[in-house]
Amino acid sequence: MKIAQAQDQKFDVAHVLGVPLALVGLSEALGLIEGFIAAKRSELVVTANAIAAVLAHDDPKFALEIQQAGLVTSDGAGTQWALSNQGHPGIPKVTGVDILENFCRLSADKGYRLYFLGGAPGVAAEAAERLRLRFPGCNIVGVHDGYFPSADDDLIAAEVATTEPDIVFIAMGMPRQERFFLSTREILGPCVGIGVGGSFDVFSGRVKRAPVFWQRLRLEWLWRAIQNPSKIKNLKNLPRFVWLVLRSK
Repeated sequence: MKIAQAQDQKFDVAHVLGVPLALVGLSEALGLIEGFIAAKRSELVVTANAIAAVLAHDDPKFALEIQQAGLVTSDGAGTQWALSNQGHPGIPKVTGVDILENFCRLSADKGYRLYFLGGAPGVAAEAAERLRLRFPGCNIVGVHDGYFPSADDDLIAAEVATTEPDIVFIAMGMPRQERFFLSTREILGPCVGIGVGGSFDVFSGRVKRAPVFWQRLRLEWLWRAIQNPSKIKNLKNLPRFVWLVLRSK
C-alpha cells in the first residue's frame, strides 16, 4: 500500500495486478474529482473491475496508462474481493454509472460543465436528454458518439474543447477511452476525463441496470452479461483473475 495525493487530499492505494486502486468510497471519489476541477487539473479517472485488471496485466502499455490516472476506483465485486484478500475489506464499489449520475446532480447545483463522448450514434444524446429531465439544470454542454477512428481523435478532441467542459465522460470501452483522453489531453484543456464504459446505454434506457438485489449479491457483472451476450466472452477472464491474484500473494 502507498499514500497517494490529489491536491490537498490524501488517500490510500492498494495494487491489484499492478492496478493502483484507491481505497475510497463514492463520496470521497466525488470530492477528489471536484478537487481536480477546482484546481483546473487535467486528470484521468479510471473505474477498474476485474476484467480491467486482467487487461492491464496482459497489456503493459495499458498498465502504464492506468498508472498515469489521478484516481482509479474499484468498480466491481472482483476487485473488492482482491482488496479484501489483501487485508482491505469493505472498500465500496465506485462505478462509472454512479460517478456520472452524481455529477449530473452536482452539475445542476454547481454548474459543472459535462460532455458525453461515446456510445453508438444517438445513445449519448438520449442519455443526456433523460438526465436533463431527471436533474433540471444539469449542464451537459455537448454530446458525440464514439464511432470514429483513432485517426480522428485530435479533430474530435478539438470539437469537445470548444465547449470548455469540466468533465468529459468517455464511453468507448477499455483501453480505447483512456487512450483517447491521454493522447488528446493537451487539446482538451484542463478537464477531467472519466471512462464510463456502457453507462450511456444505461441512462438512455437501452440497457437496464442490475436490480439492487443483484448489486447487493455482487452479481451485477452477471446481470450485464445476461443483458448483453457480447460481454459473456469476458467472463472467461474471471477465473484467471482469481488465479492471478492468489498467485501474486
